[in-house]
Amino acid sequence: MEKEKKPDNVVFNTTTQKYDAAIKPYATSVGAPVITATDSIAWKNRSINKVNHKMEAQYLELKAAYERMLQEYDYNKLLFEAKFSFEPIIGEVYHLYKRNEDENFLSIIAPEQCNFKALGSFYLNADQIWVKI
Repeated sequence: MEKEKKPDNVVFNTTTQKYDAAIKPYATSVGAPVITATDSIAWKNRSINKVNHKMEAQYLELKAAYERMLQEYDYNKLLFEAKFSFEPIIGEVYHLYKRNEDENFLSIIAPEQCNFKALGSFYLNADQIWVKI
């Protein structure tokens, strides 16, 4: 006996020999709501743009912090290589000068009170790191 073919608009599972329209994960009748794919391209583009801006901002912050650290290192190297005959006190301001022989020296005398070539004023913080004022 030949099996009877069901019409195309009828959902019939030939394997189980049952009508299973109610358990399908998709619409099975003409009156069902239209399935439309959501446009995820706009969301992806916005997300990519946000991530790119965030990464760029973090990169610029890290780059600025690295440049500050290098500058701090250069100042500390310059001051620790300078000549001075006293022990600097934490929390005090000192002034760096250049001698005629291209030798740097550290002093407590302010630039306004002497005629030496001033390279800058520095503060010795609690971590014993020289900070330019």
